[in-house]
Amino acid sequence: MLAKRYPYYLANQPVSANTDLDVLDKYSGKRATRVAKADATAVRKAIVAAHRAREAVAAFTPDARRDVLEHCVKRFSERFEELALALCIEAGKPIRDARGEVTRLIDTFRIAAGEATRIDGEVVELQISPRTRGYRGMVKRVPIGVCSFITPFNFPLNLVAHKVAPAIAAGCPFVLKPSEKTPIGALIIGQVLAETDLPKGAFSVLTCSNEDAAQLVEDERIALLSFTGGLVGWDLKARAGRKKVTLELGGNAACIVDADPGMPLDHVVERLVFGAYYQSGQSCISVQRIYAHKDIHDKLRKKLKAAVAKLRMGDPRDEKTFIGPMIDEAAAKRVESWIAAARKGGAKVLAGGSRNGNLVPATLMEGVSHDSDLYRKEAFAPVALLEPFEDFDDAIASVNDSDFGLQAGVFTGRLDHAMRAWDRLEVGGVIVGDVPSFRVDNMPYGGVKHSGLGREGVRYAIEDMTEQRLLVIRDSIR
Repeated sequence: MLAKRYPYYLANQPVSANTDLDVLDKYSGKRATRVAKADATAVRKAIVAAHRAREAVAAFTPDARRDVLEHCVKRFSERFEELALALCIEAGKPIRDARGEVTRLIDTFRIAAGEATRIDGEVVELQISPRTRGYRGMVKRVPIGVCSFITPFNFPLNLVAHKVAPAIAAGCPFVLKPSEKTPIGALIIGQVLAETDLPKGAFSVLTCSNEDAAQLVEDERIALLSFTGGLVGWDLKARAGRKKVTLELGGNAACIVDADPGMPLDHVVERLVFGAYYQSGQSCISVQRIYAHKDIHDKLRKKLKAAVAKLRMGDPRDEKTFIGPMIDEAAAKRVESWIAAARKGGAKVLAGGSRNGNLVPATLMEGVSHDSDLYRKEAFAPVALLEPFEDFDDAIASVNDSDFGLQAGVFTGRLDHAMRAWDRLEVGGVIVGDVPSFRVDNMPYGGVKHSGLGREGVRYAIEDMTEQRLLVIRDSIR
């Protein structure tokens, strides 16, 4: 069960200033718990504390950072079911998906624990001409300084982990603002960090309004802003000033199924269903567009339609539930209106049904206009669009006909097609033999175009959170 109330964390310490923020059970709509809400003064104090802690956190040795991260791995493992239930309640995530995310939380911190003692430098050979004889060069990585993190509702644990764990490994103090819709997971992470000996001011986890969080974007004492969320991220970047900015802003991921998919069609269907509908499609790399070669399109269409129609929707606590609620009714109404507009434009619903509050049934459509919101924008809902193609290059062009470019999937048994996809698809990652929804927490993850800039994945985030510092030594003159 959830606690009756949760504090926020300011400079490593719990603060129960109030119970101003209600966190709703996304399935029942009832209040699940209450959370202390930070104000602008608390945000400012957190930034000041982190700025003062820079030297102490940087001096916190790599083995000590590793020990903190390993402590987190141990405590998250001990609190596994509590964390999964919190996800199930606050995010409406089906319990099986929730357990999967807790596993990834643990994986991410475990990876970071290993990387904490592997932040290596290099020797630079400077003796390239008579003028530079006797000079030696070395480069090491040093922490960038204070980091601010803003995270969304859809992965309340693992998207937080992909910012917090690398920051600890890199030696950077940070201030985190989780989504007000799903703050519990981040606050439990704060509770576990408070058990460690991180220097005072090393971390703050603040539930606050977007207005009060403006300081996390604009304050010049912050060296790096890492934001995961919607296209508002580009506005935040414009306001961030000289600080470094990394953004992950979503997508409308596509998957190509070639004439020879390289594996049985039943397996392809199984993976497409998972990729399009897990956690109700509320993933930046959820399968939204499916392009099937004309030779297998009809057979795939039939199998996919039958599989989608069987998905169970309902209470996310039920082990058999595959489709849980969307984050709120406003999100459900938005996608309902997009589906209606697509149908008005000539699209056909192959599987799906009526919205019930914030529950949207798994929906499969065909004939969707390329000018529609459902095709052009990020649905972030349990909806997938199917259409045929004749030529593989045309399928690549269709995938690229998007303002987004996060990841794409390709099912093909042809090596030349796989390599062509890797060469030509305008995305941050190409997944051959699986859906674009595949992610391992040590791989570089991020997008191009409107999908953002920079890469997550623990080692790659550490690179963003550190700077190279050169040392040149001249041999003594005799």
